[in-house]
Amino acid sequence: MADTNPAGPLSGVRIIEMAGIGPGPFAGMMLADHGAEVIRVDRPGRAAPEPVLGRNRKSIVVDLKTAEGIAIVRDLAKSADGFFEGLRPGVMERLGLGPDVLLADNPKLVYGRMTGWGQTGPYAPAAGHDINYIALAGALHAYGRAGEKPTPPINMVGDFGGGGMMLAFGMVSAILNARGTGKGQVIDCAMTEGAAVLMGMIWGFKGMGAWKDERGVNMLDTGAHFYDTFECADGKYIALGSIEPQFYAEMRKLTGLDTDPAFDAQMDSRQWPALKAKLTVLFKSQPRDHWCRLMEMTDVCFAPVLSMAEAPDHPHNKARGSFAEIGGMVQPMPAPRYSGTPSAMPTAAPAPGADTQALLAGLGYDAAKLAALKAAGAFGR
Repeated sequence: MADTNPAGPLSGVRIIEMAGIGPGPFAGMMLADHGAEVIRVDRPGRAAPEPVLGRNRKSIVVDLKTAEGIAIVRDLAKSADGFFEGLRPGVMERLGLGPDVLLADNPKLVYGRMTGWGQTGPYAPAAGHDINYIALAGALHAYGRAGEKPTPPINMVGDFGGGGMMLAFGMVSAILNARGTGKGQVIDCAMTEGAAVLMGMIWGFKGMGAWKDERGVNMLDTGAHFYDTFECADGKYIALGSIEPQFYAEMRKLTGLDTDPAFDAQMDSRQWPALKAKLTVLFKSQPRDHWCRLMEMTDVCFAPVLSMAEAPDHPHNKARGSFAEIGGMVQPMPAPRYSGTPSAMPTAAPAPGADTQALLAGLGYDAAKLAALKAAGAFGR
């Protein structure tokens, strides 16, 4: 049975996660952070999981090269609300753990499948990474400064936003449907399509003629002088987002630019390069702390650009408890937050196989059966 710990709105939901890297563990972390019991199926000899993305889990080690190991995974899936994997199309079918098999065993099961290109289409069998998926989605083309090559935003957009987050949302949506209808289903989560969806507003702007299909010339892509980062005298940076007229006016007032009529032309894109040059000189004339004292917590829409070392110690983040030390390292806390079913403090990622015996005992495996499975190599040699 699934856990009944009331911490988190997904308490009582059991998810089986086939161990992977990156976006799969991120989806598992999201589900586990919000109360689901997420059981990670690890391979024998697998290295320790990613310490942040692997938190809040239970782990069982199973050798999928054995018939006994496959039977264990099927039994786990019979007890679950959801199951997800991030392998290439066809791999799970070859193992005997495809959706047709698992949904026949458990018709209410939600079977999540996450790949870069999707389960079908010409690219489906090919390898790829975040940079490739967002390239094909039309997203990477938009990231970067004018006249420069596209700059990948680390792997936030494909792997985590368009992949892991989208899969977690899909799993919860389909589980809600299954609880109402009694019917599970398969989720085909393609990171390419997820990345395209994250660009939804920009596609809308383009359709309205309000977005040029080139980098660094639009209001939100560093083309505008009032929406960009600026270097300060100490080599640190600030972020400015003074879009709305009242916020722009506040920025001008606090920086003394309200006396410069050139800045009246806020939305004249022909003036943006010259105005940005003026702001560049202005902000570089003082250290970051000066601008923070002047504009932090005002309606300028301003923030210091904090490093990962700095962010946990910022007064706002400390006041909200946005970060905590878990398992000996600083991690972001679960988000979003709930008034009635708050998430619990995350627990450190378990070592592979830490919960094997307890989980199988919960499925009704007795000592004799566990011994026989061990002898057969179901847990690795």
